[in-house]
Amino acid sequence: MQVIVHENNVDKALKELKRRVQRDGLLRDLKKKSFYLKPSEKEKEKQRAARRKRLKAQRFRSAGSAARSKRA
Repeated sequence: MQVIVHENNVDKALKELKRRVQRDGLLRDLKKKSFYLKPSEKEKEKQRAARRKRLKAQRFRSAGSAARSKRA
């Protein structure tokens, strides 16, 4: 990852670096890898994430169908 400093504006370059790190998810990965998780805990976290994703999709679908029924 490379950030170029233009016209000695370090603050702007630092802001750009923070944005890129955030966008790439680098800090999230570092936090995740900072401690050991048992395989069973990893599986439980994976199942929780899948459940959250499924419920979010369900909410999105029900909101979409409610909006469609209001139009009709």
